[in-house]
Amino acid sequence: MTVPVALTIAGSDSSGGAGIQADLKTFAALGVYGASVITALTAQNTLRVSGIHQVPAEFVTAQIDAVFSDLAVGAVKIGMVAQLASIDAIAAGLKRWSPKLVVLDPVMVATSGDRLLAAEAVDALRGKLIPGASVITPNLPEAAALLDEPVAETEAAVENQGQRLLGMGCRAVLIKGGHAQGAESIDYLFEANRTLKLAAPRIATQNTHGTGCSLSSAIAAGLAKGEGLETAVRNAKAWISAAISAADRFSVGHGHGPIHHFHKFY
Repeated sequence: MTVPVALTIAGSDSSGGAGIQADLKTFAALGVYGASVITALTAQNTLRVSGIHQVPAEFVTAQIDAVFSDLAVGAVKIGMVAQLASIDAIAAGLKRWSPKLVVLDPVMVATSGDRLLAAEAVDALRGKLIPGASVITPNLPEAAALLDEPVAETEAAVENQGQRLLGMGCRAVLIKGGHAQGAESIDYLFEANRTLKLAAPRIATQNTHGTGCSLSSAIAAGLAKGEGLETAVRNAKAWISAAISAADRFSVGHGHGPIHHFHKFY
């Protein structure tokens, strides 16, 4: 049996709700075989990030080469990169192995508010990873941080930021609306010749830990299965909405709990 393969390059979340763990759960839930390259270990739970141990860049390189030299990777998801040296290693690895489909989630801050990307690495993220991405998936604060400006509060401002992020060299931009207000959560997908508004009802829950990681990995899973970008994004958004809706079925931790990745199964 041939199964699509997706690779996540991200940090480990010891509480299991975000990062590598969330990505692998997402891949499995969507019928894709998941491989991983770990960039950092976090001591983390639903309340806070209490420590980060960065993986040496040369070992990030070793993991990348080990996976690509053996597995037929259909799509790559990049999440927490943590430091400048890791960005350099990832950029070099992608150039060496030339994956066709790359989803970049510019993870800067955890749901708890803790910073996950060194300030000096932001320029490298802009210049070395964004230009090679098939799609980047910032939320509203991340889009603003990438552009060094305030968070967009109007549709016109979101569209302006989306177009300028496209100008950084990626093929598409998905700005996520989860941090906005209103009855609907509206995501905006920007491509060279069109903009799509994707709305879903806003769900009242505090269990949103790992939502961004899981959405980007769901898009990567769809792309690995051969879906076009719009289809992959629509399917991922529908899946993540259902996973958030089902998050209150169980209680995990005392803060922002995880979404229910396997809501289709139990």
